[in-house]
Formats: sequence, C-alpha cells, structure tokens
Amino acid sequence: MWQWIARPIPFLTSVSHRYGDFFTLRFVFGPIVFVADPQAIKQVFRGDPDVFHAGEANATPLEPLMGRNSVLLLDGPEHMRQRKLMLPSFHGERMQRYGALMEEITEREIERWPVGQPFGLRPRTQAITLEIIMRTVFGIDDAERLARLSDRLGAMLDIGMQSRALAAIAIPPVRKTIGRGLWKRFLRLRAAADAEIYDEIARRRLATDIEQRDDVLSILLQAHDEDGRPMTDQELRDELMTLLVAGHETTATTLAWAFDLLLRHPGELERLNAEIEAGEGTDYLDAVIKETLRIRPVVPGVVRVLTAPVQLNGFELPAGVRVAPNIYLTHRRPDVYPEPERFRPERFLGDGPDTYSWIPFGGGIRRCLGASFALYELKIVIPAILRGVQLRAAGTEPERIRRRAVTFVPEHDARVVVEERQPRALSAAAV
Repeated sequence: MWQWIARPIPFLTSVSHRYGDFFTLRFVFGPIVFVADPQAIKQVFRGDPDVFHAGEANATPLEPLMGRNSVLLLDGPEHMRQRKLMLPSFHGERMQRYGALMEEITEREIERWPVGQPFGLRPRTQAITLEIIMRTVFGIDDAERLARLSDRLGAMLDIGMQSRALAAIAIPPVRKTIGRGLWKRFLRLRAAADAEIYDEIARRRLATDIEQRDDVLSILLQAHDEDGRPMTDQELRDELMTLLVAGHETTATTLAWAFDLLLRHPGELERLNAEIEAGEGTDYLDAVIKETLRIRPVVPGVVRVLTAPVQLNGFELPAGVRVAPNIYLTHRRPDVYPEPERFRPERFLGDGPDTYSWIPFGGGIRRCLGASFALYELKIVIPAILRGVQLRAAGTEPERIRRRAVTFVPEHDARVVVEERQPRALSAAAV
C-alpha cells in the first residue's frame, strides 16, 4: 500500500512484470484485484451494476469533497436518477456553444504568461480550466462574484487534492488523530466554498431568465425526474462540486501532459501546427489528445466493490472484494499498442483500439459524464495556446509522473518557456 501511494509507477511496472494482467494488492481496508486485460475489463464494465458497485468504491476518497449525493458516489436507482438529470447538461449542441468562451478565457490567461522565464504549465492550465468550468457550470458573469467563488473553491480544492492531506480528509480514524489539524482546516475551507455555492443556487432560483440560460446550474434547476421531483439544494451542491472537482483538475493535467509530450516531439508538434493553420480538420489533434490520454492517463484506474461472488479470469472473487480496471497498465499493453512507451499519435488515426483497451474515462454506465465536454475543451484550448505563444520545454528530460491525491501529474508541473507571443489568428471557434 505504501509503495502504491509513494512510488506508483515503479511499483506498478514491477508488479505487472512479475504477475501479469491480473493480481491482488492487500491494503489495510481489504484486497484490491487489479485488472489490465481488456476482456476482463469488458466483463467488469458490462456487468450487473447491482453487483459491481462503483459508488460504494468511490465513497471513501471522494465523499468529503463531493458530498454523498454525487453521481460518482451513488449506486442503483439513485445513480441512474442523478445521471439522467445531469445528461442534458452535456448535450452536444449546447456544449459547442461554449467554444468561444473557452477560447476567450485561454487567450486572456496566456497574455499573463512571462516571456523568456521558465514556469510550471499545470498551474496555468488549472487557471484556464477552473474559469471555464465555473463559467459554464455557474454561468457567472460578474467579475467580483466570479473571483470570490474562484478563490474559495480553489483553496478548498488545493488542500483536497494534496497527497499528504488525502488520508486526513478521506479516512475517519486519521481525521481524529494525526490528521485532525488538516481535517479542521479542510472543513473551514469547504464551509466557505459551500456558502458561495448555496448563495448562487438561491440567486438562480429567483432569476427571471432561467429558461433562456444554458449554464449547467440553470439546466439542473429546471430538471425533474420521472416522478416530477426536482433536485434539492443539497443534491445541486453535490453535483456542482462533482463537476468542479472532476472537470477542472483532470483536464488541466491532461493539457500540461499534452504540451510536455508535444514539445519533446518536434515532428508531431509541427504536424499538429500545420493542421491547425490549414483549418481543414482535426484528425491529428484528435489523435494527439487520445495518445496523451493513453500514455499519460490522469487517473490510474477505476474501482468496483463486488456485492456478490464473481467469476473473473478463471478466479472466483468473493463479495466485498474491490476490482480495479487499471487504466495505466491497460494503456501499455504491447499487444495492443506496439512500442507502448513511445508517444505516437498516428496509432489513433483510423480505427484505433477497441473500447476496452482505451479507457481514460472508465466505461459502461459509469463512463465519465463529462468525457465529451473534456475532449471538446482540449480541442479548443490546445490550438488556442499554440496560436497564442511559441513554447519550448524548460528542461531536457521528459517530466516523470508523480501522484497528486488520486491523479497522476507531471513531477515539476511541466515547466515551459514562452519564446515569443504569436500574432492572433482567426480561430476555428470564431469561424
């Protein structure tokens, strides 16, 4: 367990070399069966959701941040109810109306980047994705209110995503002992953030133009389930927090990884720039994004708790065991991805691998609700950065992977240097 937390990549590599695609790690809270075989992963993702409980598996690390009503923490009928209520927020046409906003936020942020001085890219991409998610989720245009909400949410998320604070926040016995100080600080920051969120919910309930608005909060306030029930304020708070946590940190990290990879592969970067300048398609951009998510998945795996015995890979797994499709190892199978450690976007031109060999967003009925939003955001922000600045990597070696709570991030935040600013060109979103 200590090796999995402290040095996950060397540990996973050594264990997979020794035991293959199917092995058990014994943690203090019980065994986890890691799976990196696409056929077994297919069985997990397509299995009976009443047997493969994802919400129960997510509860320990995520409930303090997201709340017990989060779609990520629910199972059974309540999960399906919340999922159906949230799906309209990610309708394709509505999502694409956010393109110009995403581009505007990116251009404004990169104007603040220093020229000629090394800096970590991930905090800057976090600033972009946090404002995007807050503007699209909350629909706030008032600069003062937006800044206040951003500050309070940012402070809470920052401590909530620190690896050293995770145990103090997620594990009750630690909260009461050595982690008591961190837990109390987290509670204060969460209360301040919640006050802003509940105030925004109350304001929006009184809005006279709510039916004309297309931000997520306004859409969720108008949503009703099959029995005609709307979402409560507590449910709204928990789902909004889920979108903020899941849709901000992960996309920012993927952006940082994408540039760390591109800046060290000049041929691939040149090909991508040529496609963007030509404005005749996004095939190679799509491939770059998919290859980034393959070789540098932000979340290393997903987990299910078994509520009944299951036969998997020739073994009978008892009820209560956690089964974890391992994204990191699955994406490095040489039989699916020749030369798996090489950054080769070309492998995603054409058909690409099957559904259960590329799983950065999980799968089945628990596949990430915001996957399409995240992919669209990456397709807007990456070209906007490339059009706005000419970057180079600050160091000579690729960034190593380090753990940040439940995510894998660049060890030094993907340090880059802006060599020069580019004259603004007509963007794809503006055409």
